[in-house]
Amino acid sequence: MVRLALILPLVALFQCDKDETVAAYGAADQAWVLQEIDGQPFEASAQLRFPEEGRIAGNAPCNTYSGTLNAPYPWFEIADLAATRAACAGLEAEGFYFAALMSMTQSEVSGDVLILRNEDGHEMVFKAAE
Repeated sequence: MVRLALILPLVALFQCDKDETVAAYGAADQAWVLQEIDGQPFEASAQLRFPEEGRIAGNAPCNTYSGTLNAPYPWFEIADLAATRAACAGLEAEGFYFAALMSMTQSEVSGDVLILRNEDGHEMVFKAAE
């Protein structure tokens, strides 16, 4: 029993290094192109990537962005979102995209489709870029 009590903390320590975010469940090594928000086509261009463990990055309609992703799958929580500050005609769409992205709390990867959603019933659907 004493031996087990000494081993369990070591096992837990090694598990902390494992990526448990959506990236580890099929979203990594892929560029995800936003198709729709709440069932409506997203006419502007936006991409989401998972370049390394615990990070997101992408291209919004005007700017590139990055942030921290630290919630275990299927949860989705972005922190420290930062974006470049270029102006363009798509700034309104970009604001809508960032607001939607920051409100998402759950993720689901199914083949070449990534779905982000929240408790209020809002949903973002991405498709893997070809």
